[in-house]
Amino acid sequence: MNQKTTNKIVVVGAGKVGEAICYTLMLKIQVSEIVIIDVDEERAEGAAMDISHGTAYYSQVRIRQGGYEECADAAAIIVTAGIPRKPGQTRLDLAKVNTSVAKSVARNIMQYAENPLIIVVANPVDVNTYLIRKETGLPAGRVIGTGTSLDTARFRFLISELCHVDVRDVQGYILGEHGDAQVPIWSGVNVAGEPIENFLPMAPDHWEKIKSEIADKAKSGGADVISLKGATFEGIAMATLRIIEAIIKDQNTVLPVAHVLGEEYGEMADSCISLPCVINSEGISRALQLTMSKYEEQQMIQSALTLKRFIRSVCGEDEGSGEKKTKETKETKETKK
Repeated sequence: MNQKTTNKIVVVGAGKVGEAICYTLMLKIQVSEIVIIDVDEERAEGAAMDISHGTAYYSQVRIRQGGYEECADAAAIIVTAGIPRKPGQTRLDLAKVNTSVAKSVARNIMQYAENPLIIVVANPVDVNTYLIRKETGLPAGRVIGTGTSLDTARFRFLISELCHVDVRDVQGYILGEHGDAQVPIWSGVNVAGEPIENFLPMAPDHWEKIKSEIADKAKSGGADVISLKGATFEGIAMATLRIIEAIIKDQNTVLPVAHVLGEEYGEMADSCISLPCVINSEGISRALQLTMSKYEEQQMIQSALTLKRFIRSVCGEDEGSGEKKTKETKETKETKK
């Protein structure tokens, strides 16, 4: 078991997303420290200073700029570093410039941290989660991508608007890749346990059209925000907050997050897609096996295979050996010890 002496959170990346996450954590989570790491040390120091000035009105959290040595005793490390997504650019396109950043961050973390718990936010999040897990050699449950957590939030929000109900009473998931191959699991959607069809204010022959429109809006939500304001950061900050809260408070919360799948997933093995997972202080304790329609199961497999092919092409090497790489990394560490 990984033992930490503090509940310090480290945020790698002081851009708009990283800063929004730090601010949200300060408002909502009781932690002892938040440390911001960035190659632009002045930017990180300024962000820490700005947020710190408001702590008099909220919680007494120490927020400061620091280096990778701060990862040694962190309860969790949040990775936001990378080139931000531009208007018209897909999340997967980002991999061509952001994979080297993800690998560098992973190496720097592992210089100081023995068994860190890493939350990956930087897009393309599924690819970066895969690469960071491979580079660090950590157990899959300790490298968690935010994945479709924000897509799921958008999905539930849109359903709540349509049905005129509290969004907190809507249950349903977007799973698979965080991007074009995401899969809405309509077969499991309900409002406080009641089937979604009972709330749809139109004739049954229009239901499929409405469901398709909602799924499309959930999928394009990030691109829509980027086209209007240039970037997305508040929504993902709140999604990240929920993951960190489940870790810090050891809540065993079920959230749709990404991690590298093991051999038990058959065709989907060694991909990095989102499933509903139980999250606590140790990371992902297990993934849930949802009951899906045959069509949804096929879409999930296709989503995983699409991501696996992309990872191989963008990295220019055989990325189908993630488990082997993890084993080799662990053996190397044991040798060094």
